[in-house]
Amino acid sequence: MVKLEKNAVLVVIDVQKAWINPNFGRRNNPNAEKVISKLINEFRGSGRTVIHVRHDSMNPDSIFKVGKETFEFKDEVKPVKGEMVITKHANSAFIGTDLESTLRKMRDPQVFYAGLVTDHCVSATARMSGNLGFRSYVIEDACATFERKDFNGDKIPPEDVHRVNLASIDGEFADVIKSNDLY
Repeated sequence: MVKLEKNAVLVVIDVQKAWINPNFGRRNNPNAEKVISKLINEFRGSGRTVIHVRHDSMNPDSIFKVGKETFEFKDEVKPVKGEMVITKHANSAFIGTDLESTLRKMRDPQVFYAGLVTDHCVSATARMSGNLGFRSYVIEDACATFERKDFNGDKIPPEDVHRVNLASIDGEFADVIKSNDLY
């Protein structure tokens, strides 16, 4: 169990419409967006900070390119007026953004991460967060990923990709928890 402190912040990573593209393959945790939406509402309702992160690809043809409908946040996680929105161009939400300075101004906040996808931008951000000394948590049931192919071309199920990536983060870069661990 993790008690939410007054300066707890929820960082929601890359929950964008682009992820509905079937070319990504099979996905785990189809309820992640519902869990994220619930967390957003809980943080908002308690006066805590919610930060929204979105990916803007450097590739002009990408479905993650600003100006395309698929770049937009999914409806269930859209920011409200006054909430910070960070646009990033790298996997980590700390690279080339003001996320670090924003969190430092909050004076040792608890930082909770949720979003898409576990093994890319969530992992990269959580790892860097831990390396920067922030008290970091990844909310397992508020993240999801897709199947991957390994170096031999064999498919790895998304459940395995998710689990192994979170295992490599847990206890070293961040604590991995479930949403119902928060109180």
